[in-house]
Amino acid sequence: MVTLAVDERAQAAWNALRRRWFPPERLVVDAHLTLFHALPGERSATVVADCAEIARATTPFAVTVAGARSLGRGVALDVGSPELGRMHAALRARWSAWLTRQDAQPFKPHVTVQNKVGPEVAAETLAAVRADPGPAAATATGVTVWRYLGGPWDLIAVERFTA
Repeated sequence: MVTLAVDERAQAAWNALRRRWFPPERLVVDAHLTLFHALPGERSATVVADCAEIARATTPFAVTVAGARSLGRGVALDVGSPELGRMHAALRARWSAWLTRQDAQPFKPHVTVQNKVGPEVAAETLAAVRADPGPAAATATGVTVWRYLGGPWDLIAVERFTA
């Protein structure tokens, strides 16, 4: 997996929302904005090298929180910026031959605040998160590469934006 790293203030706010609303028995990872969900493990070295190259060519940039949206059985914060879209497209072009159907779909960057709850609970959460979604912006500071372990994740690399 590859996720976007953000400033500490935004990460703390997103974590607080996730801890408040995510079903506790399912809460095994912090809040995150997934760039790619399932990259082949045998390509880990290439993924890390590509992320490092992109990070060296990228300066930290602002992302905006456009608001909260329904996931049907959960709630997400919509997050985006032109720079985020360009960075994702550059990585997607490099990895297009290995992408799963999920990762090949149009990119809709978001932070999942709640998932796998009933529709009524999700609707109540959506109203609450729309009323107080946390910071309106964050600073993207890098990309993080993880290994999925069927629940928790194992950190492989953090590549900070340094251009």
